[in-house]
Amino acid sequence: MAKRLTTSRALALTIAAALLPTTFAIVATPATAASPLGPARFATVLMDADSGEVLYEEQPTAIRHPASITKVMTLYLAFNALDAGTLRMDDRVPISWHAAGQAPSKLGLRSGQSISVSDAIGVVAVKSANDIAVALAEKIGGSEANFARMMNQQARSLGMRQTNFVNASGLPDPAHFTSARDIATLSAALLRNHRQYYGNFSALSYSYGKLRMANHNHLLGNYVGLDGIKTGFTVDSGFTLTASAERNGRRLIAVVLGAPTGWSRDRDITRLLDSGFTALQIRAQGGQPDMTALLASSGFALNRSERPIPAMMLNPVQQGDAD
Repeated sequence: MAKRLTTSRALALTIAAALLPTTFAIVATPATAASPLGPARFATVLMDADSGEVLYEEQPTAIRHPASITKVMTLYLAFNALDAGTLRMDDRVPISWHAAGQAPSKLGLRSGQSISVSDAIGVVAVKSANDIAVALAEKIGGSEANFARMMNQQARSLGMRQTNFVNASGLPDPAHFTSARDIATLSAALLRNHRQYYGNFSALSYSYGKLRMANHNHLLGNYVGLDGIKTGFTVDSGFTLTASAERNGRRLIAVVLGAPTGWSRDRDITRLLDSGFTALQIRAQGGQPDMTALLASSGFALNRSERPIPAMMLNPVQQGDAD
């Protein structure tokens, strides 16, 4: 199994190198030695969730690390299994030594314990618990490696062309990558195909036993109409978020990858959505909106190059706790 995984990762790294822009050198530095992409870089897509029309994009197909946004696909496959009847909400998910050994963010169950599918979904969606994401993957796929193959098969069927998954959590791996457009595609598919489960991403908090866990998505409850979807952070990815909001019967998806701080990421998402809803309103009144002008007037910085992240490079938090 280890040999097969090594071969798979070598192939994925070859693909990653081929997809990198010509100005992007694969240079290992002490802070980013695990990543073939170098420091976290900005990418964004604003999409009409219903029509699939892209209203604005920047570096939409450049490969990036998704961090915990990965768990949208992990839960997508869980929802597939629930719909197929191969998984039930009251099934128990055993915690293996491999799952229990995952890095934070985590729920902290020990090997040999178990959690219900229902609780596992809630904890993964809200707490972004890596241990529970891996346990759920093992429950569905038999092993995390086989589950990753299932994730990639699903990604291809959805039309995600710049994506390769090697784990269920989004923890750093050089062969684990995606693009802003692929994340928007996945988010639209989630809304289209699994709307009955979408409320898991809208919860402000989730309680498990005596633990009450707050959602890392701080725009929930603070931006009108926003009801999901998933945040993420690793040193390699920067701060990431795929968000969706609905106003006046119209729904938008906004993706930001590679933000230097959680605050700037949330600000970018807010300005993208504000400009997008304004554009839709102008269209409804018979006008022709200029998205570039709308974004510029909102304060959104256009045409960004590599973003400075000096504090992030020294941040010991790898995933989840700071997303």
